[in-house]
Amino acid sequence: MKRTLLAAVLGGFLLSGCLMYASPEGRGVVVVPPLPALVELDIEPFFFHRGYYYHYHDDHRWSYSESRGGPWRKLPPGHYPKEVRWKKKGPRH
Repeated sequence: MKRTLLAAVLGGFLLSGCLMYASPEGRGVVVVPPLPALVELDIEPFFFHRGYYYHYHDDHRWSYSESRGGPWRKLPPGHYPKEVRWKKKGPRH
């Protein structure tokens, strides 16, 4: 009994760090991991992490997709990194 309760509580804590949504394509539930605390971007504002592409917008918003070509969905602010750095300064910055 104690192990089952412990497993349920631990599972709740582990899943609370991920975004879950019902896929519009009918594929079931998709779990999106939050970004790491520090994200370093190259010249382009794209970041690949744990199977997802993330796009950093000029107004400091983030979107995510399973494909770099989209479709893109809004990433909840709780999944944003604490800091964003640029490796190289390009024409956008």
